[in-house]
Amino acid sequence: MLCALAGLAASSNLAAAGTPWLVYLGTYTGTKSQGIYVSRFDPQTGWLTTPELAVEAKNPSFLALHPSHRFIYSVGEIEDFGGNRSGSVSAYRIDNASGKLTLLNQQSSGGTSPCHLALDATGKCLLVANYGNGSIAALPIRADGTLDQPGATIQHQGSSVDPQRQTGPHAHFITTDAANRFAFCCDLGLDKVLIYRLEVNRASLVPNDPPSVSVKPGAGPRHLAFHPNGRFAYFINEMGSSLTAFAYDPNRGKLTELQTVSTLPPTFNGLNSCAEVQLHPSGNFAYASNRGHDSIAIFGVDSKTGKLTGLGHQLTQGKTPRHFGFAPDGKWLLAENQDSDTIMVFRVDAGTGKLIPTGKPIPAASPVCVVFVPTASF
Repeated sequence: MLCALAGLAASSNLAAAGTPWLVYLGTYTGTKSQGIYVSRFDPQTGWLTTPELAVEAKNPSFLALHPSHRFIYSVGEIEDFGGNRSGSVSAYRIDNASGKLTLLNQQSSGGTSPCHLALDATGKCLLVANYGNGSIAALPIRADGTLDQPGATIQHQGSSVDPQRQTGPHAHFITTDAANRFAFCCDLGLDKVLIYRLEVNRASLVPNDPPSVSVKPGAGPRHLAFHPNGRFAYFINEMGSSLTAFAYDPNRGKLTELQTVSTLPPTFNGLNSCAEVQLHPSGNFAYASNRGHDSIAIFGVDSKTGKLTGLGHQLTQGKTPRHFGFAPDGKWLLAENQDSDTIMVFRVDAGTGKLIPTGKPIPAASPVCVVFVPTASF
């Protein structure tokens, strides 16, 4: 009875504030989770409803939203798809009214254990990073949102200094620049970010000149984020617990290192690894997640030089913040605490960059990634 009353109160609050946004959660499946989940989010108050199952899927750890907001895509972080040694990528149609997802089709990811995917700006091409064997692929997207077979698959080669985690390539992230000309892949196993020229209409990836940029050996680049002004990029280094700033030349696709800073407070001596980096939509602040310290590090960003200044840390009130995401208006941040099965909602102070907790952590099974879908965009 108490749960029913709580749900009624939540629905009333959302209705009073207007139409809520949809929030989709990628998860690791098993005894706790069954697939992709959906919540509703009130952008006026920061109220987030308890997640409900949107569609069953196996290890849909990372999600990407189509520019039309009509379709959503997920990796299947597995090693056996269709009887072949491969992971999968799936296309879904979004039901705006119910939040449920309908599977459109699936394709091979072109490698094992895909952990990240992204769409190009036109919505015609999907890019996927396969952590298991260190490959990447580009898949054409048809007009109806379905996926075609990979138009390009590239196998990375090499290793780096760590004998446990860097004996071979491990592609961990892939994205495009603002001009949609180049694609960038963080390879944790190589200590490199590899750069490709993107040909959208053919779903083709061609090595750029220069073909890559390196970070400190053993740092393990995991994700990157571009500054809204397009002049800088920031790499989160999983193994080094650091954030590296680069200047970016959009004409050549070239990155030049500017600065590397720690994501940890100087007094912390425990084990830690980093996961996510994002820039606030204003471009004034950068955020990085720590797994171990279980916090989000906050940095001020100089929009002229690209350099970072540490502003402190906000504990995520849970264990292992794998990912976090900003609401489209930049007023809210949701942190996914994978190992405590919770999501925490923070209000973002636009003047200081600080994160203000808005309530208690919300139960969510093995959350990995969050995607906002403003329902007014349908």
